[in-house]
Amino acid sequence: MQKMTDLERTKTINNGEKVQPTFSKGEMENRNRILRRNMVEMGIDAVLFTSYHNINYYSDFLYTTFGRSYALVVTEDKHYTVSANIDAGQPWRRSFGDNIVYTDWNKDNFLYAVQKVLNGSSPQRLGVEYDHLTLEMQQKVQDAFPNSELVDVSKVTMKQRMIKSQEEIELIKNGARIADIGGAAVVEAIGEGVPEYEVALHGTQAMTREIARTYPNAELRDTWVWFQSGINTDGAHNWATSRKIQRGDILSLNTFPMIAGYYTALERTLFFEDVTDRELELWEINVKVHERGQELIKPGARCMDIAAELNDIYREHGLLPNRTFGYGHSFGVLSHYYGREAGLELREDVETVLEPGMVISMEPMIMIPEGQPGAGGYREHDILVISEDGVENITKFPYGPEHNIIRK
Repeated sequence: MQKMTDLERTKTINNGEKVQPTFSKGEMENRNRILRRNMVEMGIDAVLFTSYHNINYYSDFLYTTFGRSYALVVTEDKHYTVSANIDAGQPWRRSFGDNIVYTDWNKDNFLYAVQKVLNGSSPQRLGVEYDHLTLEMQQKVQDAFPNSELVDVSKVTMKQRMIKSQEEIELIKNGARIADIGGAAVVEAIGEGVPEYEVALHGTQAMTREIARTYPNAELRDTWVWFQSGINTDGAHNWATSRKIQRGDILSLNTFPMIAGYYTALERTLFFEDVTDRELELWEINVKVHERGQELIKPGARCMDIAAELNDIYREHGLLPNRTFGYGHSFGVLSHYYGREAGLELREDVETVLEPGMVISMEPMIMIPEGQPGAGGYREHDILVISEDGVENITKFPYGPEHNIIRK
């Protein structure tokens, strides 16, 4: 009987043909050209990416971890995704560049595969992502490359991702359009006695079908809806439950189409049938913040200054303590379980200056606790693209009391 440890540790599984990629060859080459230029400036010989977002950004492959490790290794002349044998040829088909597969037959085959890509050598300076590596994996990487100095590349790659190409912006615009389609489906499904999850399912199905129509070669994954009612609107990231919609409920519509790892969103406050005077007052204050925020987003504005001015509006109405998070964030390769471009958030501690090529949301939210008049979470969310010519709001779904008191 052959021992497991005698079986091959790595494979090449070029099964089938490469699929139609999300982006053009020129787009992907340019991303990696900028990466390699940054590597030269930092004196880095090789980069070992382990995160969902950077592997996807530089290779167009979005992995499914399921307890296994994945990587992208980039040197001056190599570009390899490192994937698990369980996925067979799919990572190669979806990777820009080469792919190497590691098997389960030895405990540390993942790093063995990385070493193989690097010809068994130990780079003098090896780029890694400190914001993604666990302490355990960091030690394993260091043990695998004992003569290498580990250098953090997470911040420089984040800055690169913050400026979107025209191809990325086109995809994000399609995402915003599809989010609006999901929003219309959510409104269609709203009714007295309907559970939150049924509304969410209706919105998710509508978006998934439109993604499939628009991007017939894409993987259909990760698209979702957060639809909340009543007390469940208090948190922006509360998942749908079995709670049934009641007359007079505050509702929160949140649609998230995911296209090739790229996140877009639509978020709206709604009421079902009835709205009290205090609820209407709170809603209109939040809409005022939302509209002023859109006006403030423009080239040359600092994130922290936008946050400070919007704070003044809430403060004027005694609602600043009810604000729950930053006023907006960047878009691109991110999701609820991976990725974040923390350098481009509309918060008081972010000094980043807005510039053409950035895509950012305006999404103010306040939360009024149960037992107080107007209890619930109020939020609106639009996506804005900054260009040399100005700012374009690519979210078309209407907001505010004039449009979103749902009566059936």
